[in-house]
Amino acid sequence: MDLTVAITGASGAIYARRTLQLLAESGRVETINLIISSTAQIVAQVELGSDLKNADAAKVNAWLGLPEESRLIRVWRLDNLAAKPSSGSYRQAGMIVVPCSMASIGAIASGAGTNLIHRAADVCLKEGRKLVLVPRETPFNAIHLENMLRLANAGARILPASPSFYHRPETIADLVDHVCFRILDQFDIPHSTATEWQG
Repeated sequence: MDLTVAITGASGAIYARRTLQLLAESGRVETINLIISSTAQIVAQVELGSDLKNADAAKVNAWLGLPEESRLIRVWRLDNLAAKPSSGSYRQAGMIVVPCSMASIGAIASGAGTNLIHRAADVCLKEGRKLVLVPRETPFNAIHLENMLRLANAGARILPASPSFYHRPETIADLVDHVCFRILDQFDIPHSTATEWQG
């Protein structure tokens, strides 16, 4: 399958990196169209010490620990509204925005987006494809909640970065994995069962 993954400027760059790693490891994804906002570049530097400024495929491969020659990820500029994910005629399984800022949620909910992330998300909604938004914000105000409800009613899946504890996590990585596994679940992509509820 082909997927679009967008990274926006909410806190939680670690979720983006781990989701991309898991998608790459899955063997089910042939192409990842990656879009990184300018604010996401800043957050990745602050939270992970990662330099994603002017990132190309080689820089992203190094960030994820993928082979330098890997062609899995194609990086698109935020202002490139002629990119493949901007058109409904480009067939793909859907899109993940992880983490998803409230500004991005607001722009997508309004239908008046100004960049490739907003446009690609809008395309998924209009084509009936899966759109998974991973907000990492707390608390939510009424505007946030109304925008997320509007998007859910339009067909998006709202998947907050809210890890569980029933699997008895011992590390931050355990918490991150649980959220990222739930993201993969939305596309029926297999992963470790380490954090699944066993009953």
